[in-house]
Amino acid sequence: MVVEADGGSRGNPGHAGYGALVRDPETGRILVEKAAYIGKASNNVAEYSGLVSGLELAREINPQASVHVKMDSKLVVEQMSGRWQIKHADMRTLAAKARKVLDPRQVSYEWIPRERNKDADRLSNEAMDAGMAGVEWKPRVAAVQPAEPDAPVEEAPRPAGRLHHLEVWTQDLAAAEASLGWLLERLGFPRRDSWKDGVSYGSDEFYLVLESGPDVAAGAHERRRPGVNHLAFRAGARADVDLLARRAASHGWSLMFTDRHPFAGGPEHYAAYLENAEGFEVELVAD
Repeated sequence: MVVEADGGSRGNPGHAGYGALVRDPETGRILVEKAAYIGKASNNVAEYSGLVSGLELAREINPQASVHVKMDSKLVVEQMSGRWQIKHADMRTLAAKARKVLDPRQVSYEWIPRERNKDADRLSNEAMDAGMAGVEWKPRVAAVQPAEPDAPVEEAPRPAGRLHHLEVWTQDLAAAEASLGWLLERLGFPRRDSWKDGVSYGSDEFYLVLESGPDVAAGAHERRRPGVNHLAFRAGARADVDLLARRAASHGWSLMFTDRHPFAGGPEHYAAYLENAEGFEVELVAD
């Protein structure tokens, strides 16, 4: 299995949190993910905490599996690989804890650049956001329990008419990734694939595509013309909606209908309506 982990601290030391996930190496699918706020701590302590959590998640799925850890912390990777000394007492304690989760002979480590560690980074930021807002982080991906050996696999019938994928055309792919792509990842749609003029987010069950290129007609997007007006997503509890709407302001989104927020859709409908620079509208609906 592949473990990806990250941690962060706003202040270093400051409000800290970590994120960890286990990925199927064959399909790239996330099997389980976890994030947690750990109070005031340093970046390095948060990153080590993410590593410990990721190894524990892998052990829960299969304690005999070989685990390949990917992190963007050169310090953690080099120290856990035995090439660098661990001088800080708190990190020595966490490193020792990590080595006890699984037999070190089962675990290998690889440093990856931050842009390839987006899912774990997303989780650690969600943890810090939730902790600073005083709310509990909630997972969006459920663990896949290992089946009993030789147990028959039963698939539930798939009804016709379900959405397969949704494609959004954009004049500026980079800007769309920075705003809409950022939001999709935080709503539980991991980056899936990319090519010269496009990128997709989601899974085999359902995914969204952002695409540009020469086939996109000139002119600005106008949601009030005939066609699709906006996309609406379930975004968790009311506190989750509020938190995501606040963070979106730093990623190219503006709050719409401010005079009626958060009940612009009616007195019983708690939601945030957001618009990015290209004029795309997204609605975040509270459960």
